[in-house]
Amino acid sequence: MNEKAPKVFGFAGWSGSGKTTLIERVISHLASSGVRVSLIKHAHHEFDVDQPGKDSYRHRAAGASEVLVSSANRWALMHELRGEPEFTLRQAIAQFNPCDLVLVEGFKRESIPKLEVWRAEVGKALLFPGDPDIVALATDDSLPTDVREPSFSRFGLADVGKVAEFVMHHSCAV
Repeated sequence: MNEKAPKVFGFAGWSGSGKTTLIERVISHLASSGVRVSLIKHAHHEFDVDQPGKDSYRHRAAGASEVLVSSANRWALMHELRGEPEFTLRQAIAQFNPCDLVLVEGFKRESIPKLEVWRAEVGKALLFPGDPDIVALATDDSLPTDVREPSFSRFGLADVGKVAEFVMHHSCAV
């Protein structure tokens, strides 16, 4: 298979800012337009897609390196690192089947173009003044008086079509 590498675009923002909702809507918009979209969400904490008591959980807990659960509707592969280093963004992308675009939530230190999602009510500072890879902002709020208006694109949180178009035009290869 000699398909070209997918383009990559990231989303940044504090918990509760609306990243997941905006990403969900952008994926739906792009997928309905025929774009093959995959997503990587980086977790900074312990997470589990499996549940205690299930056979697959018990097999992993017993020491299996990988457990693949398959059905007529989906499959999931769980790989225990067991002391191995965490994936880099490139390694994570390499796990996907061919696609047109990989959206990334997390991996904030990676140098990829990102859109910041921000809500004043979360009570956290904007990220874009300190992150040169943020190339757009999605918010419905006024910026704090001590923050200069960004020189890049700004969208409302409901501007899904415009955000999707921006993402497609500003994504990059890694």
